[in-house]
Amino acid sequence: MAQWNRQSRVAWLKSTLKNRVVILDGGMGTMIQQAGLSETDYRGVEFAEWPSELKGNNDLLSLTQPELIADIHRQYLNAGSDIIETNTFNSNAPSLGDYGMDEFVNRFNRDAAVLAREVCDSLETDERPRLVAGVLGPTNRTASISPKVDDPSFRNVNFDELVATYSEATAALIEGGADLILVETIFDTLNAKAALYAIDVVSERLGERIEIMISGTITDASGRTLSGQTTEAFWHSVRHAEPLSIGLNCALALPNCGRSSVSYRTWQMRVYQPIRMLACLTSLGSTISLPLRWPILWPSTVPQVLSILWVDVAARRLSTLLRSWLGLKITRQNLRSKNHA
Repeated sequence: MAQWNRQSRVAWLKSTLKNRVVILDGGMGTMIQQAGLSETDYRGVEFAEWPSELKGNNDLLSLTQPELIADIHRQYLNAGSDIIETNTFNSNAPSLGDYGMDEFVNRFNRDAAVLAREVCDSLETDERPRLVAGVLGPTNRTASISPKVDDPSFRNVNFDELVATYSEATAALIEGGADLILVETIFDTLNAKAALYAIDVVSERLGERIEIMISGTITDASGRTLSGQTTEAFWHSVRHAEPLSIGLNCALALPNCGRSSVSYRTWQMRVYQPIRMLACLTSLGSTISLPLRWPILWPSTVPQVLSILWVDVAARRLSTLLRSWLGLKITRQNLRSKNHA
């Protein structure tokens, strides 16, 4: 069997993106919810006596329930995903601080990457590697907006603090076996720029380029991020990172036709990419947030409708990376339709 490494996997990915749509995995949280875990399940043996409640700390499950997380990764890969994401959405100091676990940033990220890497390695073939995207989530704080309505100048996190925790997380993800880094669910571009700078810091320290994928989130039908940027402004704010891909997640539903739809916003970013950056591809997340006028589509026909939408997006070349946030059932049906597109 071919011995894939980070460099060869990334080379394969870049080559494949020229020829077909590449599939990311789906939502981790939705799959975890299906397991119906208790507080005791979250704690495991090591954290049985932890002083605060831990249920809901999904990233902890990479340590306390690794078989569950590995099985979720495996299901997505068996359904056809080319890239799976580490279970590290909240593995940063501000978010883990809610549980008094900010000292575990390095371990959470490293162990989650090791787990994902092991699952991918078990399913790689000579012809097809499986990639691990190390996830840097947005944190639970915003460097651009005050959480106090009576004090617009107040911030509960600053740029340097974000750089510090993102640097620690990035180094641990790469050490654990991540092939690239995904800066995900960006609602505040300043947070994202701290993450991008941190990746640069780690890249320089390692003496090698770390490929980056960027995924923003649009918070309402105005087509702006929480910190007020349009998709065009968002793109121009992060293009300096020369990402492998940039796109939007599932915040707005694909069925929402017109200028407020995610597909339209993704198209906007493709249009506004300068010629010298055409190597930066677009990614697109899909969701079940269907308009209320389509109530009969839930739940039995949602997979079929979403599959049709994916085929349309792929046919119009709106995106070259697709992801479903709904869980495995819909991902499988989407992939079957994609393969017939």
